[in-house]
Amino acid sequence: MSEVKALPIPEGLEGERVDAAIARLLGFSRTRAADLAAGGAVTLDQRPVGKSDRVSAGQWLEVSMPADFGPRKATVRPQLIENLGIVYDDSEIVVVDKPVGVAAHPSVGWDGPDVVSGLAAAGYRISTSGAPERQGIVQRLDVGTSGLMVVAKSERAYTVLKQAFRDRTVDKTYHALVQGLPDPVEGTIEAPIGRHPNHDYKFAVMNSGRPSTTHYELLEAFPATSLLTVHLETGRTHQIRVHFSALHRPLVGDPLYGADPGLAKKLGLERQWLHAVELGLTHPGSGEWMTFTSPYPADLQHALDVLRASD
Repeated sequence: MSEVKALPIPEGLEGERVDAAIARLLGFSRTRAADLAAGGAVTLDQRPVGKSDRVSAGQWLEVSMPADFGPRKATVRPQLIENLGIVYDDSEIVVVDKPVGVAAHPSVGWDGPDVVSGLAAAGYRISTSGAPERQGIVQRLDVGTSGLMVVAKSERAYTVLKQAFRDRTVDKTYHALVQGLPDPVEGTIEAPIGRHPNHDYKFAVMNSGRPSTTHYELLEAFPATSLLTVHLETGRTHQIRVHFSALHRPLVGDPLYGADPGLAKKLGLERQWLHAVELGLTHPGSGEWMTFTSPYPADLQHALDVLRASD
């Protein structure tokens, strides 16, 4: 038995690939959506289509799904991460210095290392609160962003820290290298962020987005770039990257949001120059205010060294 789903294509998906449209409309991964199209289970206006065909607003996708077909679920698979830095650890929390290339938690479509699986492999027992693949996770960092994040070990810590992030009482400080010089050199960006209407895995400033606030100030200016201190008041996905891209000051090494690939190559960067340098929080057990810091990883420090040498 199979179930046929008829899906009208909205304007926001104009020009998207068939697999991307199915993924967005049904909540599947692109891989699962592509499996359906490859199996001949998809028609567009009653015409068979493949995964790479494009859709237009107003058309109808019909997807025949086997009864046992559904989104794949991410699972925790303990995987030791040798360079996963443990900055602080007690019975309530563990503060991690996350390397670049490591996700915060398992997710569909990501086969690389993640913090949850790395902690499990190292023998850490963390909170069972939250979705199975996100247990203990109260904040996230992008795969391409390095630096500090806290993970809850106790159920109390999970509840208290989640509320602290909602109440914006956790201090999250980043350093970011952006193209050009922001004007003014110190300020606040208040612009709502939502999922990009035309691109998977990308976000944008848009009126229908969620309120988002970023504070910044200049640390060091170079001829073509600026090193900034950034404080997040909210914690939207890709917030820093999106906000500075909207100012036409994308993060160096972030071509997804408009950065110049040539500049990144010159500086030896293979990811965006963004690092979570400081994390301040009230300990969920003792009530003590605690501050943790992280030095720049080697690749980010090298980029600064190149800029300072040529300044």
